Amino acid sequence: MVLIDTHAHLDSGRYNKDRDEVIKNARDNGVSYIVNIGADLQSSRYSVHLARKFPFIFATVGIHPHDAVTLDDAVLAELEKLAGDEKVVAIGEIGLDYHYDHSPRDIQRAAFIKQLELAKELSLPIVVHSREAEEDTIDILKEHYAGAGTGILHCFSGSLEMAREALEMGLYLAFGGVVTFKNAGGLLEVLKEIPLDRILLETDCPYLTPVPHRGKRNEPAYLRYVAEKIGEIKGISIEEIAEITTANAIRVYNLSKFIASPEG
Repeated sequence: MVLIDTHAHLDSGRYNKDRDEVIKNARDNGVSYIVNIGADLQSSRYSVHLARKFPFIFATVGIHPHDAVTLDDAVLAELEKLAGDEKVVAIGEIGLDYHYDHSPRDIQRAAFIKQLELAKELSLPIVVHSREAEEDTIDILKEHYAGAGTGILHCFSGSLEMAREALEMGLYLAFGGVVTFKNAGGLLEVLKEIPLDRILLETDCPYLTPVPHRGKRNEPAYLRYVAEKIGEIKGISIEEIAEITTANAIRVYNLSKFIASPEG
């Protein structure tokens, strides 16, 4: 069984004491590949470092909406340079976060658009963060990205309508530990309606640890709990979920030059 964690933050300081052990534990628990996500310039650099160090880790580079105020021409130029590495498979994590508003909303929107333009220029998929910004996220994607390529709405928590609009644009939806939470009812209803060929698995580690480890630091090894829950919702085995979501991840991140698809 091959699982791909499509969204991890192994660059987090919470792994400084045992990062290599956490990575080994992931492999021992069926997580054969990991995509480490850049969220600012430092984490983007470290993601590329991890991807160069481990053949089964890939990287994305981008500026999270929390840090949108840091995106200037110099930062954008360095992201473009980092994206030239063959192990960089997407631009992200980019998008909008109206829950915390760590950066002003107009600056978030401008940074989102600039990075969408970069993704189009480089022919790379996108990894999108959207929290309490459903309408603006979809509107910006429709205006500045639809038809240009594919990508992922990570840690999907939106409405069924948002899911449908994302699917119409050719995007994929990624789900993590939240699907195992007791209060995930609405999200599970959305999951039931989404076709299997557009679903991805993620941990978003070290955050959003799934049951039965909720409350502890998350890690890629716990991805199987997400796979099991989605298999339960869809009425198929974890092995089938692994096969389908792995093929989806290979497709959206264009990993076929590195990984043979389970679909053959």
